[in-house]
Amino acid sequence: MVESLNAKVDMAVDGTSYMGLTDYGKIMIGDKAFEFYHHRDPRKFIQIPWEEVDYVLASVMFKGKWIPRFALQTKKDGTYTFSAKNPKDVLRAIRIYVSPDHMVQSLGFFDVLKNAFKHMFKKKAS
Repeated sequence: MVESLNAKVDMAVDGTSYMGLTDYGKIMIGDKAFEFYHHRDPRKFIQIPWEEVDYVLASVMFKGKWIPRFALQTKKDGTYTFSAKNPKDVLRAIRIYVSPDHMVQSLGFFDVLKNAFKHMFKKKAS
């Protein structure tokens, strides 16, 4: 069994990790790190210390009514995507440890398409 990095756990909620295949487990937010533990396989876990978290990206839909998933972008290892049963509560708990100016809203579907069309026409014009 793996040992937790946290001395105190603020929140533990059911969640999903989207690293490779979809993994179901528990998301734990504590004083030292963000942790994800798989329900069945104890070898599948993710531990991200708060010092390593660069940005928290939230996918916001319907003007903040629904947050389907969020991601933690680290300084070295890339981006880890998760979803939770209560994503707003999870993001509020993360906000205690990550500066609110490092929590951003990811681009929506139409924003990505708009940027792609702008880039495509910009290339043709030059």
